[in-house]
Amino acid sequence: MSTRIAFLKGHGTENDFVIVPDPENAVDLSPAAVAALCDRRAGIGADGLLHVVRSAAHPEGRAMADEAEWFMDYRNGDGSIAEMCGNGVRVFARYLQRAGHVAEGDLAVATRGGVKSVHIAKDGDVTVGMGRALLPGGEVTVSVGGRSWPARNVNMGNPHAVAFVDDLAHAGDLLAPPPFSPASAYPDGVNVEFVVDRGPRHVALRVHERGAGETRSCGTGACAVAVATARRDGVDPGVTGTPVTYTVDVPGGTLVITERPDGGIEMTGPAVIVAEGVIEAEWLENALH
Repeated sequence: MSTRIAFLKGHGTENDFVIVPDPENAVDLSPAAVAALCDRRAGIGADGLLHVVRSAAHPEGRAMADEAEWFMDYRNGDGSIAEMCGNGVRVFARYLQRAGHVAEGDLAVATRGGVKSVHIAKDGDVTVGMGRALLPGGEVTVSVGGRSWPARNVNMGNPHAVAFVDDLAHAGDLLAPPPFSPASAYPDGVNVEFVVDRGPRHVALRVHERGAGETRSCGTGACAVAVATARRDGVDPGVTGTPVTYTVDVPGGTLVITERPDGGIEMTGPAVIVAEGVIEAEWLENALH
């Protein structure tokens, strides 16, 4: 790499990202390069990287180019590829707006999880269509220390176990994955949400994300919690025919989740651009050796 690479830093409810604008897909972002950039001590630091590419210029986005001009080539902080990131899509849209590529209102963003509908509101919040939840049957239990709770099995494209507790401190330090049973419920591991009530249609959560430990925010987790809470409260929109909205506090802020009678789930929350700069090519080359 002979030239410096532009970047921005942003976050959504403290789920933070390095943003690399690259409309023509000219920057080779290897897993090692992404991991170096996301390193919190030796790099810029982030939970993940948003590679901003025109759909027509990316082999994985090309088939969606007629529906969405921009493709979110999302990478996890360890450099691995991920299908989707709800908080990331909001920050991605905020960057497109800041760069003048889109205006407030509706837009479509191509992701490996399909084309996502996004709305940038006048007040600055961003709403993302998160798809539908699946509710696998069977009883699930999660445990921390000497306590155990029944949990609701919710799948948002990734697996979640939602447990209602009396106090978020009961979740412990969340450094290790909370044990669950039966093991067959989640053969590839699970994201575990511990939830308390804050008021009418208002809950708060802590989450252990599989492979990451406790995180400041989890968009799919907030959606799973809203779905599980609606079923607990007897206000399943598919039954009542009326949309239901929950305010979900995460450690890094607040998300608002709406489930419609057709099962579609929308997540609304902030998206903030913090800084912009350039990545020194010499640093990046040295970081990869």
